[in-house]
Amino acid sequence: MQAIVFLGSGRWALQEVAEPRRTQPDDVLLEVERTGICGTDLHILSDPPKHPATPGSILGHEYVARVLECGANAKGLSARDRVVVDPNIPCGACDSCRQGRINMCQKMGTLGIFQNGGLARYNVAPARSLHKIALEVPPERAVLAEPLTCIYSAFEKAPANPGDSIVVLGAGPIGLMFVLLYRKMGAGTIVSVEPRELRRRVASDLGADVAIDFHSDSLIPEVRKILPSGADIVIDSVGTLIAAAVELVRPGGTVVLFGMVHGLTQTVSQYDLTRKELTIVGSFIQRNAFPKVTRLLQQKDFPVEKVVSHCLPLTGMGEALEAMRQGIALKVILNPANS
Repeated sequence: MQAIVFLGSGRWALQEVAEPRRTQPDDVLLEVERTGICGTDLHILSDPPKHPATPGSILGHEYVARVLECGANAKGLSARDRVVVDPNIPCGACDSCRQGRINMCQKMGTLGIFQNGGLARYNVAPARSLHKIALEVPPERAVLAEPLTCIYSAFEKAPANPGDSIVVLGAGPIGLMFVLLYRKMGAGTIVSVEPRELRRRVASDLGADVAIDFHSDSLIPEVRKILPSGADIVIDSVGTLIAAAVELVRPGGTVVLFGMVHGLTQTVSQYDLTRKELTIVGSFIQRNAFPKVTRLLQQKDFPVEKVVSHCLPLTGMGEALEAMRQGIALKVILNPANS
């Protein structure tokens, strides 16, 4: 079968590799329907890499698939079930896991990063990583389950009361899904801040009341015109904008730090944090959100597929990466079966 293989130091290749086989009693053989490309993949494929990965592994950690074969201990699953994959495999034994913080596992294994993932026709995953999803959910929606679980987990740490005002910094696929989720959950005024016009248009389409150009010199005054007291919740979906978030949030409000840039140090006023009595929330991957998200994806009034701009075969990986790096793509998904 063909697969996108990480070669190290920003290099990858479309290679012919052997089809995977089950080796453990809880292994499940999957046929991949769609796989998403995300910012983490771009970091892995930077030179030098901005995120670690195992050379020789098959990339792709966001995918939806059909079950082909189940191991003897793969309880609750059977052939032809449709599943979305939680790529992060906690050890269950470290201090973080024992405290229930499985997303903080100190020995985490990750499909598509440290182990073979979904940028191939077939994949093997442990049964505990698989969550059933209804057949009627289109693959362009179902493939968004994994990133959406991360967003949902952040939302649970900073839920919106009815009418709460929200500012989302960045309108890439993650920022757009934040806009959509907060709109779905009853937020009031939502402001999207994004330099690219295409993304601002999509943000408005997904529920943002106002979409502002981040490059505007009058960004802060423009937001203040809409939210004179500041926003109840400000989300940095980019990972570089904590200072702007602190300035835009109201006294007593919440700043959600979602985006990350490894090694980046930012300056923020501790005086403002204290004087405004802010709640600062960090949110990393997800914790137990898959059951909620698979139900959410069945709801037709949640048009998350609008964040998808490209659907390509595996042979389109180079095109996908270039479009993402140039900022002309939103969410890009690949179809391993169409290769």
